[in-house]
Amino acid sequence: MTSVLVVDDQVLIRAGLSALIAAAPGLEVVGQAADGHEALALNEHCRPDVVLMDVRMPGLDGVAATRRLLAADSPHRPKVLILTTFDLDEYVYAALSAGASGFLLKDTPPTRLLAAIGTAAHGDILLAPSVTRRLVEAFAPRAAAAGRSGGPKPATALDSLTGRENEVLRLVARGLGNPEIAKTLHVSEATVKTHLNRTMSKLSLASRAQAVVLAYEAGLVTPGQPAPEGPAGPAPGTRPDAAR
Repeated sequence: MTSVLVVDDQVLIRAGLSALIAAAPGLEVVGQAADGHEALALNEHCRPDVVLMDVRMPGLDGVAATRRLLAADSPHRPKVLILTTFDLDEYVYAALSAGASGFLLKDTPPTRLLAAIGTAAHGDILLAPSVTRRLVEAFAPRAAAAGRSGGPKPATALDSLTGRENEVLRLVARGLGNPEIAKTLHVSEATVKTHLNRTMSKLSLASRAQAVVLAYEAGLVTPGQPAPEGPAGPAPGTRPDAAR
């Protein structure tokens, strides 16, 4: 059973989402929160597998709440899915940078919403690579120029990676899934997963999307850079890629 915490400042949306999730097999709602502060308290008390987080809320917004939920010293680090009205949203980019597993538009069909919760709970990437890449390319340059607050600079952080780990991270950021990376590098999928797991551990990353953000901000991949030749990633709206 996958447990879900629903966070939205609008009571009707919050109640509707909770009713939909509670009626789905294999899912249960363990709490509802009206803002980020309440989400933090309920996360510690209920320990949900997935937090469905509205990005724009008064008080503590979804970005700040996500950052606190996924901090290294957090007592419980759930998977976070961001709810938003617009896909090209700087708030959403900031949430992915903080470690959110992906985002959903508020007009997402119910069946896709429920499937996305299960996908995130199992540690898989939620978004088609083209969607993540379009968002990251829109905001990564200005974020890199402004500088990241706290922690090592992205380029410095990458110094801890081996050559192969660096290569795998670059291919992830350029939109390839694990099967495509394995074919490109002529290695097994298990080897790709091992390199990616080590990369995420070394860089203290909470999600594959966060790895993509860091790769762009560090200049490992540049906006507009063509995808590598070889197997193409899935089209938007098709299957998710295994994250780990």
